Amino acid sequence: MNKNFYITTPIYYPSGKPHMGHAYSSIIADIFARFKRIEGYNVLFLTGTDEHGQKIQKEAEKNNKDPKIFCDELSDKFRSLTKILNLTNDDFIRTSEKRHSKSVNELWKKLVKSGDIYLDKYSGWYSVSDEAFYDEDEIEVKEGKKISKSSGSLVEWVEEESYFFKLSSWTKKLLEHYKNNKEFILPVSRKNEVINFVEKGLKDLSISRTSFSWGISVPNNKKHIIYVWLDALTNYISALNFPDTNDKKYKMFWPADVHIIGKDILRFHAIYWPAFLLAANLPLPKRVFGHGWILSDQKKMSKSLGNILDPIEIINKYGIDQLRYYLVKEVSLGNDGSISMENLKNCINNDLANNFGNLCQRVFTFVKKNCDNKIPKANKLDAKDEKLLNNLKENVKNLIAAMDKQNLNEYIKTVVGYSFDANKYFNDSEPWSIKKKDPERMKSILFTILEQIKNLSILLNPIIPIATGKVLTSMNLSIDDISIKSIINKNVLNHDKELKNLEILFKKIENDN
Repeated sequence: MNKNFYITTPIYYPSGKPHMGHAYSSIIADIFARFKRIEGYNVLFLTGTDEHGQKIQKEAEKNNKDPKIFCDELSDKFRSLTKILNLTNDDFIRTSEKRHSKSVNELWKKLVKSGDIYLDKYSGWYSVSDEAFYDEDEIEVKEGKKISKSSGSLVEWVEEESYFFKLSSWTKKLLEHYKNNKEFILPVSRKNEVINFVEKGLKDLSISRTSFSWGISVPNNKKHIIYVWLDALTNYISALNFPDTNDKKYKMFWPADVHIIGKDILRFHAIYWPAFLLAANLPLPKRVFGHGWILSDQKKMSKSLGNILDPIEIINKYGIDQLRYYLVKEVSLGNDGSISMENLKNCINNDLANNFGNLCQRVFTFVKKNCDNKIPKANKLDAKDEKLLNNLKENVKNLIAAMDKQNLNEYIKTVVGYSFDANKYFNDSEPWSIKKKDPERMKSILFTILEQIKNLSILLNPIIPIATGKVLTSMNLSIDDISIKSIINKNVLNHDKELKNLEILFKKIENDN
């Protein structure tokens, strides 16, 4: 069995500071990366910044800065965000790096060799903001200005000499791939959207520009700059040391298991990228998952609307575990989700503070007072004990399957349900009322609830790693014990060491309006 797993975020366009949309994609990818690690996989998790193109050049000029210096500063902000979001990315790629330009040049040469690139003249609608070309039926007029229907960005008429990629000739092959690989694009609504678009027939794609200079030059024609999306998409293999297809990293991790992206860049990842790879005779990624937008006031966040939510402000106020949990629990992955500060506070109070946090605190405090602060051994478990533990253990395969299909909402709903069950079990079992008359039964109850807290902490660890890390550390469990195997196969609890002090995991949020 291949125990390697490669997951990527979009590489972010650093023309402004990071916002909640960037944070959402990154957190989602990090959760899947963390889960696969506790499942026993060798994981490669990639993120980074997309630094070329006309928009970047214009922003740099506006700020009177060299584009490279401008990108260095902004890229650092995105790199810093990986720490703030508590991401476990193994690499951070920048398209201004030499390793990347080497890969892009090689991919271009492969497309030339395959006969899929030709020189002609481009004339049509182009959005500098989106770095995307649009057909006539994809634009509309608002307040006297032509904009993209999908993004709302301004478009302008462009005419210039351009290299073209024969995208039209790959229509049939792409449709065959979608048909033969049912889960190549998820969720299904995104797949249907892509198939409908491709079935209408694809036009050849302009893949170079001459109107600006900030980017990777076309091999043997320095007048042309490679289209930013052909450049950017290549990051997924340039991080694996392509073009050296014999490199250990490339052989271990390509094709990627899943590209996590926002739905607004679905076309680039689900049509252009696989077409480029098919033409270059390279393997296609196994899956492209297009999540929805994080909305602010029911609208997509944008600088022009002034409704950008700053994830750093929210983290500073409420905590990173709290934000990660809220985004997973309250936003249906694949659909748009609107952030509400009121819902965030309710989520922290009800699910985290009152449920999981309170359970851990109560149980640890009781053990400290009644069992010399050590996890008791259980001589005998009754039917209620076995049911609590087995319901979770027997469902682990289904939880793995849910995560493998990026069904994060089913996963978290199930695990949170087990947490509520554990609270109910502890309340109903009332170990405090039997500690004198039946100390052995009390020990069985405490063993059972602590075993379940361990299991819950492992399953919640990819989502709220800081809090669950504290719980597992308090139970004297090592990093090797934080695995799916330790839920299913064996009791890893230490009965000899005292529990370490556990601080309050989640403080309740009072109304601070």
